[in-house]
Amino acid sequence: MANFTEQAIKKSFLELLNRKPVNKITVKDIAANCGINRNSFYYHFSDIPALIEVILTEEAERIMQEGTSLKSIYEHLLFAVDFAIENKTAVYHLYNSANREMFERYLQRISYKSVADYVAYACEGYNVEEEYREIIIMYYKCLLVGFVIDWLGSGMQYSLRSKLAGICDLFDGSMQNAIKRAENKSSDELK
Repeated sequence: MANFTEQAIKKSFLELLNRKPVNKITVKDIAANCGINRNSFYYHFSDIPALIEVILTEEAERIMQEGTSLKSIYEHLLFAVDFAIENKTAVYHLYNSANREMFERYLQRISYKSVADYVAYACEGYNVEEEYREIIIMYYKCLLVGFVIDWLGSGMQYSLRSKLAGICDLFDGSMQNAIKRAENKSSDELK
């Protein structure tokens, strides 16, 4: 468990990131915002990119440990992007910064986890080989990542929650069809 100062630094950074781009935030700003000196910041983090990586890693770990009991693909997708929706401006600033690659790795990781959890639930009672499960997971993970990237690229001009709900409604049953088809195939066909 991170100590009080480390938590204050992370909270302060997210507050600042929700107001201005990464390249406009300094260690001095973060320290002043949370009432510490710069040395305290450097005791916990080597620099701002290290801080960003810790925040994204911890958020990914939190998501990896939660959310496995959700019963619809919409709930799983929404769970994966909830941090982005709740911190729209901060995520937008991360996406449009030199730290984009770090954010994209985070997005890939949580999207995979959320989709994989739902696919495991949806495959209960079906005999689907692992190779086919991975194909289904990859397909839906790429869709989710693509939608989030499109949302960010558009300047978040629409409600991601509403679009995800619409997508899930329009394509309801498509994953179940893929699972049923996968059950009837053998892994030899993949080679």
